[in-house]
Amino acid sequence: MKLLSLYADKLAISLSMLCVLHCLALPLLLVIVPSLAVLPMAQESFHFWMVMAVLPTSIYALTLGCKKHRNYTVVSYGLVGLATLLAAALFGEHLLGEIGEKLLTTVGATIIAVAHVKNFSLCRSHDKCACPSEQAS
Repeated sequence: MKLLSLYADKLAISLSMLCVLHCLALPLLLVIVPSLAVLPMAQESFHFWMVMAVLPTSIYALTLGCKKHRNYTVVSYGLVGLATLLAAALFGEHLLGEIGEKLLTTVGATIIAVAHVKNFSLCRSHDKCACPSEQAS
């Protein structure tokens, strides 16, 4: 279960950064290589499906990590990031326009990634510590 938690954090970090890369780099790539516009990555559904991949992965990884290290602040940051990312996907372009949606997505994905980096490091440091409660079991 230890490895699964660490891999889930790494996957969630990767997905979050892919979201940021999609939001920030895709417009530049479309200017440089216009034929990329026909790929499904340029459609709004890509954003929705990325959020649908990030949500369960993040919730799973943060929950497993919290059970291990009991630091609820990390989970709180992760949930704020997830809520921000979800809000950007559902309401961003309609309420804030395209630039506002990209900004909100970037902020949300960054918060999620930072929460997972912290979760990852807490889990690794918890595995290395000789905690008395863990030795008894």
